[in-house]
Amino acid sequence: MLTSTAIKQLPRASTRSLRSIQASRTRLQLHRLYHETPQSRASVETARSINPTDPIANLPPTWTPSPAPTTIRPQLDVTKQVFKPSYYQAVAEIMKLRSKYITNRSIFVEGSDMVSLLLGLGATPSDLDRLQHVSNNLYSDPTLPFRRSRNGRFCFDFSSQSVRRLEFQPFALSVEEDFKRHDSGQIRIFDEVQDELQLNTAFQALLVFKGMICHGVSTTQRPRLDYSSDKWVCTLFNLRTVTTPHILGEPALEGVHTDGVDHTMTTYLGAENMDVEANSAVTYMHDMNEETGAKYTEIKPQHLKSRVQHRHFLDTLLLVDTENKHSLSPVLPVDETKEATRDMLIFFTRRPVLKKGDGVGHISEAIDSFRPHGELPMEVPLFLPGKIHGKGE
Repeated sequence: MLTSTAIKQLPRASTRSLRSIQASRTRLQLHRLYHETPQSRASVETARSINPTDPIANLPPTWTPSPAPTTIRPQLDVTKQVFKPSYYQAVAEIMKLRSKYITNRSIFVEGSDMVSLLLGLGATPSDLDRLQHVSNNLYSDPTLPFRRSRNGRFCFDFSSQSVRRLEFQPFALSVEEDFKRHDSGQIRIFDEVQDELQLNTAFQALLVFKGMICHGVSTTQRPRLDYSSDKWVCTLFNLRTVTTPHILGEPALEGVHTDGVDHTMTTYLGAENMDVEANSAVTYMHDMNEETGAKYTEIKPQHLKSRVQHRHFLDTLLLVDTENKHSLSPVLPVDETKEATRDMLIFFTRRPVLKKGDGVGHISEAIDSFRPHGELPMEVPLFLPGKIHGKGE
């Protein structure tokens, strides 16, 4: 912290410089960062106390922006679709996919099919268009130089039959959760997803879709998670993997892994200059006997279950994360002299962490809040097939 004496010794900015700083500040007001809100700063301090050696100790100075105007758009409400035949067609198709998911423990849905399903649930065509460009507003990743990212936390609350935005929290994955990388066990801080994504009806329909597929599906249970709870944590990542002439972008630098959750869903938003014919960003799924941390080039054929490649807008993979390890190949460019990018939405969904006295030791125990987000609220209703048919969970 600068003392008053040190401040006096700083060179004074010229009037022109001050105007330039103010102009930059105004431009940044449209992009609120994690360290710019009192609640997020409190979370950062909590993270510092948990892991004092973490890179968040070197966060940039904070400033308080003026409230940026928010364009209010109607949110998704599946209950208002009940008089539309397309809604029932979408529900019927999703129930078929759900049955396949229960049997096979993973599904891959072509983007063209996802478009019909999301529109049937109430997403608007204009929001589908907007979703393809949302990754243009991502920031640097805290630990990976070839990635740009934002994240946000949501709660699937099956008691209220809704999904809502949760307050900002740091994020962590550990070796115990089959995630072996240089930053395993670190408390990581990501910039938050904003209203341009969370108020997009196509994005909200993706949340409803995942809730419909996963609700009531039993899985192999992870230690230290509360499987008696009717609330699930969904950590959403909006990621852009970047390959340049100087650095290779790897969607899964960690090699073979799981995501420390119960259900993982990955949805493709688009790419630039990515060579899909050269097997860029292919997802390989393995049985649980495959070695955690092995590169995709080192995987054993006897452990390989399947492979998929996200190639078209909204191509979506959903898998039971406790029963499938997975790995990915890197993003390869068509033109090696130019940047290649791949944009994704990643939905990690798990039960809450057991608290002290019940499951001491989970890495996320101290950062697993269920408080709603005070500055970026969002809540939309869910369609729960088990509840509708009277089967419960």
